[in-house]
Amino acid sequence: MMTIAARLHDVRTRIAAAAQLAGREPSGVALLAVSKTWPAAAVREAAAAGQRAFGENYVQEGVDKVEALRALGLEWHFIGPLQSNKTRAVANAFDWVHGIDRLKIAERLSAQRDVHLPPLNVCIQVNVSGEDSKSGVTPDAAAALAQAIAALPRLQLRGLMCIPEATAEVALLRARFALLRRLRDQLVADGLALDTLSMGMSHDIEPAIAEGATIVRVGSAIFGERHPATPIHPA
Repeated sequence: MMTIAARLHDVRTRIAAAAQLAGREPSGVALLAVSKTWPAAAVREAAAAGQRAFGENYVQEGVDKVEALRALGLEWHFIGPLQSNKTRAVANAFDWVHGIDRLKIAERLSAQRDVHLPPLNVCIQVNVSGEDSKSGVTPDAAAALAQAIAALPRLQLRGLMCIPEATAEVALLRARFALLRRLRDQLVADGLALDTLSMGMSHDIEPAIAEGATIVRVGSAIFGERHPATPIHPA
């Protein structure tokens, strides 16, 4: 069985190849290792192989890992749906929040972020494929939400994220990612200082990078197939 270090090497190779094919510098694409449901020991193993940024989808599991591995100085991203009664824990444990699609959530994160911490980096999730089952603001509503979030203290609006429908059609994936890029570019033209497109996962890294992804969120290609969450222990 491949080690996490070997899987990380393969993913980084894919990122570099996709960036070069798109005429981009590989350094312009950051790898976010999605460690949800994996124990602190797996994160520690990835960190030993040079990975610094990790993504969590479940609040308590993520907070437990942040605490267990605090000495490693890692960067933590919350990327799952966030309920309003759990914003305080996320506001103070994480460095980034991807997936904000309601002003109420952003307002709570802003109000609850410790003033002694740097501003919380946030991305707005856009539902680029129009699926009823997917979270995310509609493309037409993204600009108004972005302007409102950008005005909040203790937050730094960095950009947009999306999770398009799962499909083997590369042209369709590229169209979805291109929509997010155009939205980001329009917001920049409107005066917002955005530098992030969080898009692309294990199965669609290449089309996401071709359309401008600056963060790709990769889980199974690094850690293996998901398994049920287990209690988190310091490792």
